[in-house]
Amino acid sequence: MSARGFGDLEAVVIERIWDRPEKTTVRQLFDELAAERGIAYTTVMSTMDNLHRKGWLDRERIGKAYRYWATLSREEYSARLMREALGSGGRSDLVLAHFVEQMSAEESEGLRAALRKLSRSRRR
Repeated sequence: MSARGFGDLEAVVIERIWDRPEKTTVRQLFDELAAERGIAYTTVMSTMDNLHRKGWLDRERIGKAYRYWATLSREEYSARLMREALGSGGRSDLVLAHFVEQMSAEESEGLRAALRKLSRSRRR
C-alpha cells in the first residue's frame, strides 16, 4: 500500500513506522529493510531526515542517534487526505454523497457511530 503524497521510499518508511508500537532508529529500520531489499543505510537515514524536515516524523536524540516517530497516526493521515479530497473534488455535498454510497454496511455503521459520538461531544 503506497501512502499518497509520499515518494516511493518515503511511503515504505512511514508505513513501517506506523506499524511499529514504539519509536525507532534509522539502524532498526535499515536492518528491517535491508533484509528485504538492497538499500544503503545513508538512503534510509536521508529519507527519515527528509520526512522529519517535512513534518511527518518527529525525533529525539539518544546518544549519537535519533529515535523517530510519526507526527500523525495512519488514521489521522487518512482523515487529512479525505478532508483534502472533500475540499477539492467539486461540490463537497455531492462528493460526500458518492463516498457514502460506496460504503459497505460495516463502514456505514462505523460512520453512524462516529457521528453519534461527535454529536454527543459537541452537545457538552
